[in-house]
Amino acid sequence: MASRLVLLAALATAASLHAQAAEQLIGGRVESLLEFARERHPEFAALRADAESAAARIEPAGALPDPVLRTELRDVTNEGLDASANILPPRIGGARYTFSQSLPWAGKRDLRREVAGAGAEEAKALARAGWLELATKIKLTYAQHHVHLLTIRYTKENLDLMRRVADIARTRYASGFGSQQDALRAQTEIVAMETDLAMLEGESAQASARMRALLGRPENVKLRPPEELRPLPPVAKLALPALEDRLRANNAQLAASDARIAGAEKNRELVELNNYPDVTLGISPTQTRNRVSQWELMFEINIPLQQDSRRAQEREAELRLEAARLRRIDASNQVLSALAESVAGLQVAQRLESLVSGGLLPQAELSLNAVLAAYENGRAEFVMVLDAQRQLRRARTELVKARGDQQMRLAEIEKMVGEEL
Repeated sequence: MASRLVLLAALATAASLHAQAAEQLIGGRVESLLEFARERHPEFAALRADAESAAARIEPAGALPDPVLRTELRDVTNEGLDASANILPPRIGGARYTFSQSLPWAGKRDLRREVAGAGAEEAKALARAGWLELATKIKLTYAQHHVHLLTIRYTKENLDLMRRVADIARTRYASGFGSQQDALRAQTEIVAMETDLAMLEGESAQASARMRALLGRPENVKLRPPEELRPLPPVAKLALPALEDRLRANNAQLAASDARIAGAEKNRELVELNNYPDVTLGISPTQTRNRVSQWELMFEINIPLQQDSRRAQEREAELRLEAARLRRIDASNQVLSALAESVAGLQVAQRLESLVSGGLLPQAELSLNAVLAAYENGRAEFVMVLDAQRQLRRARTELVKARGDQQMRLAEIEKMVGEEL
């Protein structure tokens, strides 16, 4: 019995180790998350499939229509002949076979292929826009999660410091040098900070859940907490004129708009060619009994008489082209405005980080140390300790927020310029 229990325990341990080995660990750095999402996210895979399907429509769009084979059987009842009805060509009055091929007017096939090609380019640009949107969400969520974790760490440090202050306040009260109010206020502050910590931990868990959703909720994958933020690019790369040039050249939404305009232009040309007829050519051998008795050639064209209908189609094509151009202008104005706003926000966040890290934070730390030492020696009031501790908390919060804002603005800028900086 004992040996059986040992065997079962060994098997359970082996199964657990196998499950752990099969579990993939990703994260820690945002690049790891982006690589995983690019390879395995279902929505991005669907966008790629849409683009490939649109590309597959190019060749059929310019292909000739399928030829037509028609068979006509004559005198199948064999009237006047000493024979019964039949459908076999040698046993009836005759049969005619017509093989015909429709030929669009010159240029129509090329234009149809170009219209389909523009649609494929639009689908390709939309797939890239979808990836940039997903990548931006991953970058934003990563930055937010990093901010949460760093804020939690600072909150815990401040909580430990506040507990130390509370011990000092209780010791001073027990010794008759402090008031009971100081000890109570210290405990109240601790409870408030513990509440903030619980909320931050909840927000961190929510950010982790959002990240897993952005990755497509993969199985057997464990997310490593964010370890570090991406370094910011050089200042020269963040100059607004240079970014605007890169946006005009690489923005996925503008590329989709350009492809839509190109497709509308080719479609307008195609509609104009509908004023010219298509041609159908055919050849018809006629069989009488067991021999071909005659050959016929056929030439057929459609006559474009419905001019009102064609004028309406041309007007529709012209208006669609105009709408595509106007939407492109509007999209360009919007993304350029959003780019300027994001660059300004990034510059503000950089300046705020410089001010906090270079001045406010060191001063808050020195002030707290000085006030805390004075309070321990009875040369400062408890309210001064609280004020100094809150100033330190505020400075740390501002610093973490400024760094997180920089990452979020950078992600937005990269989405608009269409590439990593």
